[in-house]
Amino acid sequence: MALAPRGLNVVPLTGIPSIQAGNDLPALLAAAISRSDHTMTANDILVVAQKVVSKAEGAMVELGSVEPGAEALKLAEQVGKDSRLIELILASSVRVVRSVPGVLITETHHGLICANAGIDSSNAPGPDTVILLPEDPDRSAQQIREGIAARTGVSPAVVVSDTFNRPWRQGSTNVGIGTAGFVPLDDARGTPDDAGRILQATLVSIADEVAAAAQLVMGETGGVPAAIVSGLELDAAEVGSQSLLRDPERDLFR
Repeated sequence: MALAPRGLNVVPLTGIPSIQAGNDLPALLAAAISRSDHTMTANDILVVAQKVVSKAEGAMVELGSVEPGAEALKLAEQVGKDSRLIELILASSVRVVRSVPGVLITETHHGLICANAGIDSSNAPGPDTVILLPEDPDRSAQQIREGIAARTGVSPAVVVSDTFNRPWRQGSTNVGIGTAGFVPLDDARGTPDDAGRILQATLVSIADEVAAAAQLVMGETGGVPAAIVSGLELDAAEVGSQSLLRDPERDLFR
């Protein structure tokens, strides 16, 4: 089980410039790490905001270039959103989960259940530009990990994070949508609790908890798109984030 017996340390990475399409994001992150007071180790987790990953990968669309189809036009009228945005949301989704005025929840091609397929305009480079999720967040996390290793000699675990709202809870929280270098889901089933009872259903999302901790220093504004979380004793593995997605047959909320 991943634990932090001596406590966690969360270090914001500052001084990273505004990211443009084609920027070498691992190089910019490595430079920020070198400027920090933190000595990175292979047991650290580097949390990087989805928005800068998407920007570097060019996952941005000008709404003026989008021609909405009939389904998008109909759904846009129902939910009260720009039909061009709806067209992009539908193209990024496998199904619509819920649509009511002002709200559109979909399941993305990645298997994520979220508002607007994770597409939004915050921190976009232009007033008519929206930013999409990375095509493959796990691949993005692995590429960042390899790029950091090439420049620093250290291969930290990596989480690509995004901000999600949750059923029945006010307020958003950061979650891991892409991971590399560690086991993102801690399965405690079959182990005893402190009273000796065998745990039957305890699964802990290490990736989400680390992403949430990092968000406390990254914030939503202020130009801090990454942070290092240290102190955890990680289970290293070359796996991605798919284990974090609940099997539809076991999902009571679909």
